[in-house]
Amino acid sequence: MATKRLKRPRDPVSLAKLIGDIATGRVSDEVEDKRDPAAVALGRLGGLKGGKARAKALNRAEKRESARHAALARWRKHRKLRGV
Repeated sequence: MATKRLKRPRDPVSLAKLIGDIATGRVSDEVEDKRDPAAVALGRLGGLKGGKARAKALNRAEKRESARHAALARWRKHRKLRGV
């Protein structure tokens, strides 16, 4: 499995110290990923086919209702950004 980077601290001073430690070689910038590769592959496979399978299972009215709900959620988010 691939290695991941260390999680970066939010505090600027701690972040600067970590970057300095990585640059000088005191700390390795890798964290071993402990997930099971087979489970990761299986989850990705399900995620890739999930939307198509769901769309195939819904009838026309259900698809329309789902699309309407999504559009309302997008507009609601847009209105929050404008401050309305």
